[in-house]
Amino acid sequence: MTLTIKQSGNIAVVTVDNPPVNALSQALRQGLWSAAETLDSDPSVEAVVLICAGRTFIAGADVSEFGRPPLPPHLPDLVTRIEKAAKPWVAAVHGSALGGGFEVALGCRFRVATPSASVGLPEVRLGIVPGAGGTVRLPRLAGPALAADMITSGQPVRAVRAQEQGLIDAVVEDDLETSAIDFVRLALDRPLPPPLCERSVPVVDASFWETTAKTVAQRAKREEAPLRALDCVRKASEGGFEAAMRFERETFLDLRASPQAEALRHVFFAERAAPRPPELRATTPRQIRSAAVIGGGTMGAGIVAAFCDAELPVTLVERDSAALERGLSNLRSIFEGSVKRGKISSDVAEKRLSGVTATTDYGTLADVDLVIEAVFEDLDVKRDVFSRLSAVCRPDALLATNTSYLDPEQIAAGIKHPERFLGLHFFSPANVMKLLEIVPTRDTAAVTLATGFSLARMLNKIPVRAGICDGFIGNRILKVTRAQAERLLLSGVAPQAVDSAMRRFGLPMGPFEAQDLGGLDIAAFQRQAARKRGETPFAPVAERLCGLGRFGQKSGGGWYDYEKGDRTPKPSAAVERIIAAEAASTPQRKWREDEIIDCIVLPMINEATKILDETIAARAEDIDLVQIHGYGFPRFRGGLMHYAEKRGIGDVVAILEGFADEGLAEGPCDLLRRSVNSGRLGSP
Repeated sequence: MTLTIKQSGNIAVVTVDNPPVNALSQALRQGLWSAAETLDSDPSVEAVVLICAGRTFIAGADVSEFGRPPLPPHLPDLVTRIEKAAKPWVAAVHGSALGGGFEVALGCRFRVATPSASVGLPEVRLGIVPGAGGTVRLPRLAGPALAADMITSGQPVRAVRAQEQGLIDAVVEDDLETSAIDFVRLALDRPLPPPLCERSVPVVDASFWETTAKTVAQRAKREEAPLRALDCVRKASEGGFEAAMRFERETFLDLRASPQAEALRHVFFAERAAPRPPELRATTPRQIRSAAVIGGGTMGAGIVAAFCDAELPVTLVERDSAALERGLSNLRSIFEGSVKRGKISSDVAEKRLSGVTATTDYGTLADVDLVIEAVFEDLDVKRDVFSRLSAVCRPDALLATNTSYLDPEQIAAGIKHPERFLGLHFFSPANVMKLLEIVPTRDTAAVTLATGFSLARMLNKIPVRAGICDGFIGNRILKVTRAQAERLLLSGVAPQAVDSAMRRFGLPMGPFEAQDLGGLDIAAFQRQAARKRGETPFAPVAERLCGLGRFGQKSGGGWYDYEKGDRTPKPSAAVERIIAAEAASTPQRKWREDEIIDCIVLPMINEATKILDETIAARAEDIDLVQIHGYGFPRFRGGLMHYAEKRGIGDVVAILEGFADEGLAEGPCDLLRRSVNSGRLGSP
């Protein structure tokens, strides 16, 4: 049974119980419709409280119904039925009221919530717009400016703020059900406000829509749904209620069938599955109640901040007092930045900092549950750290390395109880970036691996299991990206043209801009290590730039020139001369923007196919998540592998082999070619 009805005097209480998140399945929609019919005909009932069992209010649509034709009663009709009920309904919200759940709450005459509750319309994140009146009712409740911002961004609002904005009528500290009943009884003693369908929308300045459209377009990059959502809010503000409802529904149905919506649904399901991979579902992870981080540099401080954000006690360990103070300074800078950006209050920042223990004494780690090493990328330095940890930590304490390129097997060589060791590759800044590559060794126990995934959930990360190779999944593909970008330079494309093309594709910045931001010396160090292994990395221009001390923004010049205090990249005459010299023996050609994109992206696909074949990645979806959350690959394209499949693997192979024939990409494409018949990357 998905819902029950009970009565408290003249107030009926409808309790939804559809675990795990009370999603709006067809059975629940039918149950709510029947409840409205039953209670309207009951003369002893004067009002209805809608509340949910479990950990949340109605959190949205039933994801199991995604991609299938919806069955009646349809959600827009259900919301209208509740809105026009003879007895006023009050939504009692705890947890999250998102998407269709918030649309149901908007159909209720009143909304009360617990302080920790949140409300929102996140549909644009799935490439669609609200489809049950959200774009029509919200402007009538809170005005077009707030409605446009919430709907086009998809960002939820916490209850206290929502009350200030008029989205919630009351925030209640005591028992939610009792408080909601008391609230509606008082409301019955006063004239009831009209339902939202009968309210008008406040008038905005004539320039509002044009200004807002520019802001939304800039934020949305090339995603379609945010601007289409703004069109819906405008229609609701300038036209009648019924016409706006029809416009919203037409927009919703049009977008639901779009390639972007399909791609974003793919990402949604991949993200949903990532924290609990099927091969680990039978393994119970260890509990992590305390952690320590060795090293307080940029990465180490970011990892400490991530633990602080998760309210997990953490110890920062450095080699001496001076290094420890630098680490604490790095940590303070992270929280000060969050305060300046309005992410947290100064009180919260101080509270999080106070939860950090700073020490140079490894002996204090005797009872911690997890230690993450985040020192310099030097094998001997890392081995020394783990030798010391082996001597002081409990035998069941998890030990992890944050290496980006070094072999975790070599780092772990000689430690006691190697079954409790694994790689945890955070991405910088570690307190912000969502991706966490989890890298087991041959000795890593299943419980250790499961605990790594459990930790990712605690830290609100997207975890992906990666096998051991140079660069794991993400940085191995990044090497191809950088090599292809340089091949384009040698064949006649300027750095700014490459960067512009990749931004047009949907990346937040191009490969050369990204290198200047992170520092060219990082990749140079990795190339040096590769040469020691007998490899021959391709970076002729980057090597020349590093030889001149052009390491990017931090040195005042890299692929671009930078003026002091200004991070705006400017074309560099010095770089142009270096490129011309290196390209002297390379045939030049004219490039279209789509060819530039293909020359970078398609070799990435080829490399990713090898990664799948070698089981460095277990699933194509894992590569998609790595690219989206670690390297800015556009979500609306569904990730690298989803993009390849929708583009057509045969098309990818044909174009890529053409580049290989011109010497513009590494061949062969045998694995890709084998996938053509199946239409599935990584297929045998």
